[in-house]
Amino acid sequence: MLPLLGLCFALPLCAGLLEEATSWGDTSDQKTKPLMTEFSVKSTIISRYAFTTVACRMLNRGSEDQEVTFQMQIPAAAFITNFTVLLGDKVYQGEITEKEKRSGDKVKEKRNKTIEDNGEKGTETFRASVVLPSKDKAAFLLSYEELLQRRLGKYEHVVSVRPQQLVGRLTVEVTVMERPGIAELEVLGLQNSRQRGSGRGPDDSGPPPSTVINQNETFAKVVFKPTVVQQAKIAQNGILGDFIIRYDVNREQSIGDIQVLDGYFVHYFAPKDLPPLPKNVVFVLDSSASMVGTKLRQTKDALFTILHDLRPQDHFNIVGFSNRIKVWKDHLVSVTPNSIRDGKVYIHHMSPSGGTDINGALQRGIQLLNDYVAHNDIEDRSVSLVVFLTDGKPTVGETHTLKILNNTREAARGRVCIFTVGIGADVDFKLLEKLSLENCGLTRRVHEDHDARAQLIGFYDEIRTPLLSDIRVDYPRGLVERATRTLFPNYFNGSEIVIAGKLVDRAMDRLHVEVTASNSKKFVVLKKDVPVEPRKVGTDVLQSPRPRGRGQEEPNHLERLWSYLTLKELLSGWLQSIEEPERERLRQEAQALAMNHHFLAPFTSMTLKSAPRTETPEAAYGMSGTPTATGPETMMQSLRGTHLQPGPAVKKPYNPRIKISKTSADGDPHFVVDFPLSNLTVCFNIDGEPGHILRLVSDHADSGVTVNGELIGAPAPPNGHKKQRTYFRTITILVNKPERSYLEITPSRVIVDGGDRLVLPCNQSTIVGRRGLEVSVSANANVTVSIQGTVAFVILLHLYKKPAPYQRNHLGFYIANSQGLSGNCHGLLGQFLKREARLTGLSKSPAHPPVPEAGERSEAVLEVKGHQVPVVWKQRRIYNGEEQVDCWFARNNAASLIDGEYKDYLAAHPFDSETTFGPGPSRGL
Repeated sequence: MLPLLGLCFALPLCAGLLEEATSWGDTSDQKTKPLMTEFSVKSTIISRYAFTTVACRMLNRGSEDQEVTFQMQIPAAAFITNFTVLLGDKVYQGEITEKEKRSGDKVKEKRNKTIEDNGEKGTETFRASVVLPSKDKAAFLLSYEELLQRRLGKYEHVVSVRPQQLVGRLTVEVTVMERPGIAELEVLGLQNSRQRGSGRGPDDSGPPPSTVINQNETFAKVVFKPTVVQQAKIAQNGILGDFIIRYDVNREQSIGDIQVLDGYFVHYFAPKDLPPLPKNVVFVLDSSASMVGTKLRQTKDALFTILHDLRPQDHFNIVGFSNRIKVWKDHLVSVTPNSIRDGKVYIHHMSPSGGTDINGALQRGIQLLNDYVAHNDIEDRSVSLVVFLTDGKPTVGETHTLKILNNTREAARGRVCIFTVGIGADVDFKLLEKLSLENCGLTRRVHEDHDARAQLIGFYDEIRTPLLSDIRVDYPRGLVERATRTLFPNYFNGSEIVIAGKLVDRAMDRLHVEVTASNSKKFVVLKKDVPVEPRKVGTDVLQSPRPRGRGQEEPNHLERLWSYLTLKELLSGWLQSIEEPERERLRQEAQALAMNHHFLAPFTSMTLKSAPRTETPEAAYGMSGTPTATGPETMMQSLRGTHLQPGPAVKKPYNPRIKISKTSADGDPHFVVDFPLSNLTVCFNIDGEPGHILRLVSDHADSGVTVNGELIGAPAPPNGHKKQRTYFRTITILVNKPERSYLEITPSRVIVDGGDRLVLPCNQSTIVGRRGLEVSVSANANVTVSIQGTVAFVILLHLYKKPAPYQRNHLGFYIANSQGLSGNCHGLLGQFLKREARLTGLSKSPAHPPVPEAGERSEAVLEVKGHQVPVVWKQRRIYNGEEQVDCWFARNNAASLIDGEYKDYLAAHPFDSETTFGPGPSRGL
């Protein structure tokens, strides 16, 4: 068992702990540097909660052992949930353990922080090094989770793409699933700084090269997969930058979005289109000698813009401080063209000199606000804010941190919110963070080597429009327990209030929610009874064994979200608490919660333990054959939980020779359609192009079922009549009723997304089920998908141990039960279901045509769906070649057999449910 200190640690094979950042495989001599063969990031965002897994594979090409380093920038607000190292044939897996209490209870998480160490914004660097033997390989897998914050009306998910060398296989894949619907999704150009400006307008650089975006109403998949040449055009050193996705969700103008799952709930509250509350704001600006030059100039430029943004109903004042406190006016003034002009003149004439009296400046700013509220009969409700900017530490007046905090808290008394900005690298950011934390504000760090003006304006934009104050959210007593914070001093336009909790009674059918708040001259009260759909555990979901490496089952994503928010609040309370007994209670609660939910937090540490060896450890951990790593089962945090769980291993795998309908699409691909009522079988070929996605079954508007198949190419066999072959590489199934589920099937794995996310390897037999949907995997043989007991599909797995150049692992699609599909069903196969056909021009039974002699062909005319189609008798093998069927073959790519043309059956993306024929949506879902 090996201790893991914070984020920077070593394995027993390490040469030592790296204290400073190093480049990948950096060496001091001319040794051959280790090669990174794969770098992949996969994120799944469900209901704003993001699960991310990073996978990296390294190869030591040299003749000597070398030290290699894995490092990854992660969001500062994220919690790491696992880290796994595969070194040769050995596996080391992370285990969360308790961190011993340190002297004085001053626990510091050893994180290598970059740019910002604020818990709400910025990054931290995870780093680990190992000694890699000559010609050997290593794989690193890192998982972390975070709740996306809404700022300026958008959620932002950031993935650091900095492998520090060009990579043969580089992939970033982000999947977004939002029940209310996705609005305004955009992918920004790669950015090398987290300080990304004001955010006032959309980034106009567009997505980076090779980015593919597939989106419908509630689902989006973004894939960034640059070639080595495309990477080199961006950055020769492999530091590509931040891959950023922004989006919002559709909202009802009511009490908000409330989601309930298996005894946990989350409440997202983000009203809009409300009249803004008046602001009383005092700008407190550091004008000490250290602000000389660019810092003060950019601060002044930002304040000029901010003053112009003040509304006529606002009141403001300006305080400059160094070793003296200089106040522009002895009271707050209303916003007029003249007062804005005079304020700008006062700021313009500020000059840097002296020390830094932080305590005196804060006391004066708060006093101005308290005096204004006390001595003015303010008819409208308003909010009082201090915007405090400094670049240093307290050097004049009161310099003791605890006394400054106490003085500020006593003066503000919860009536004044303090928003702090730290400029440069020398600022006491911990002090600013606590000042804001204890006084209902936010804090940001601004680096002077970036565009500080844009950053300051962007920060102010987040608080420029208060819409509500004194917000209180109530749930029925006795029905809800362990809810996160329910009292909020202010709500600013473009932000979001998030509350999570546990239900005492999982069987309850309704949850009463009540929100009270102040808005301008009105007192707002919102009430709603939210329907809760209880699940009957044990009936429609098969329970799973405990995951490897854990002592418990994986919870659902709302439980993860609840535990994340609760842990954040416990840590915040610990930071603010003064009394030692209270601090110890909060420390113990936070530690227990982090241990229980496998979070690496300030009171926990990570230990690497040797895991049992598998025959092919890389394949077991999702790194073989696919450029996108899924990570080990125990670290995936793949949203499986009790809502969708793998069942116990099947004792006797299904026989791959399954008695099902002949109706299928298999092989190159060869289509077979069985007409049992007519005692006829018809077959045809479709010569598609690699990458094309074919619509196989399209019944979204009625039964809610859609099946698409993506083609992969392969060279034709020697002496073949074709230049290339195509096979089905991926089968995707969208089930929209009774609730939405997405299935993606490949020869190596099955992914099930239905509010929860589950990855099933195809080399293990298992069963999963939920609310009428059941997925059965027979190891290395087939996958059976059953929907509501009335629709069933079987996907055969065609696998090659030693494939020839013209062979590819591929899939065969068979319709086992079409009872639940409607008469309007379409698609290359679906259009023939529940239809009748007949042959003309034959003297004998069409089902048993005469076997033609050498050189002869038995021909006829097929009548189906109003089409007259010349056909010829043929024999075709199905079921992995185990059965031969007699069929009537339609030539010329089935041009006269199918409705429309080949192009009408091309889907825009794997889950595209559009259909050109019959009822259906215009695009997507």
